[in-house]
Amino acid sequence: MTPADYKATLSFTNGAKSLDLPVYKGTIGPDVVDIRKLYNETGVFTYDPGFMSTAACNSTITYIDGDKGELLYRGYPIEQLAQNCDFLETAYLLLNGELPTTPQLKEFDHTVMHHTMVHEQMQFFYRGFRRDAHPMAVLVGVVGALSSFYHDSLDINDPHHREVSAIRLIAKLPTLVAMAHKYNVGQPFIYPRNDLSYSANFMHMMFATPAEPYKTNDVLVRALDRILILHADHEQNASTSTVRLAGSSGANPFACIAAGIACLWGPAHGGANEAALNMLYDIQKHGGVEKIGEFITKVKDKNSSVKLMGFGHRVYKNYDPRAKLMRETCHEVLGELGLHDDPLFKLAMALEKIALEDDYFVSRKLYPNVDFYSGIVQKALGIPVSLFTGIFALARTVGWIAQWNEMISDPEQKIGRPRQLFVGSPVRDVVPIAKRSA
Repeated sequence: MTPADYKATLSFTNGAKSLDLPVYKGTIGPDVVDIRKLYNETGVFTYDPGFMSTAACNSTITYIDGDKGELLYRGYPIEQLAQNCDFLETAYLLLNGELPTTPQLKEFDHTVMHHTMVHEQMQFFYRGFRRDAHPMAVLVGVVGALSSFYHDSLDINDPHHREVSAIRLIAKLPTLVAMAHKYNVGQPFIYPRNDLSYSANFMHMMFATPAEPYKTNDVLVRALDRILILHADHEQNASTSTVRLAGSSGANPFACIAAGIACLWGPAHGGANEAALNMLYDIQKHGGVEKIGEFITKVKDKNSSVKLMGFGHRVYKNYDPRAKLMRETCHEVLGELGLHDDPLFKLAMALEKIALEDDYFVSRKLYPNVDFYSGIVQKALGIPVSLFTGIFALARTVGWIAQWNEMISDPEQKIGRPRQLFVGSPVRDVVPIAKRSA
């Protein structure tokens, strides 16, 4: 850490001595107050449930300006990356800090696409699950199990081992996710093809069968690639923080990514696009566009349990930049498939228009987020709702690995150990059971 840019003085009304705390400026974004010596100097902790105002690390990977609606990967706006780069090009950027040259990208593509096979014994892991098991439950298990196959790359202090593990995870996640889908629908597993692009290979493993040839559609492949780019990283969110926390203990990378997948499974995090699509289905079932007014009324009612899914974000207080790109992708996919009159998409457009013009939502800055459209796009691609979060995990694995690797390389990083404000019982003595009152 560089010398402090300036200092903040913390004073107490109980007569305790004031304390000067270093303040650091980032490249962009809010300054941070360094409170690492706070407890030793004062005997008190800070209290910040949900880490709303706490920077747990310094990072060079991703930056979000929620007020502006800005998302940067290594300084590059997400809009430019989504329009000019493919997923592996973006992955290279997140992992290495710079966009690749043509030779670098060619070598990276070749390396990733030649590690897509998984050990043949992995299929027995799948057979241990019920056929109707949720794909995320399966992925938590099989990704964690990868560490049992690759003892040659588990030394987290060896940069080469970390690089090999990173490639293996990025390469094998599409295979594992597709296998989860095939197992769920009772179809044979489809082996990866090294002659296809990353996203085309995934779609081939998802939708091909031995019964007939499968040809990928360039528009649909590009749509999937954009989904992966938009979800590749998102700063210190819940699952990324989970990966970092697990990694801070020295856990192997496969275990850390499995922990991230488990966290992502939560409906408030990776499951939001599934919830948004189910909301649209529910409105459609009860009357469609004509019933949006009634739905909005219920959303505003404090006594109602109805919620508007796919709007608002913990960080963004403006239009989610990813949502704009996903909206364009949605039009492209539905147009390619001849589904532009799809009632669900029309319903989504009508709901978005009403919400963006209603003072109730505007005043609360409840803009559409990426989940609002990504569910519709994935549905059009033929991806089942239960696999939406699995696609999210496939994309976010790249960001998790970049964040994990950065954490391992940070000399200031320590094992994560949040503190607490204890409000339970003080010390008391155990009373013999015969003397305890009811």
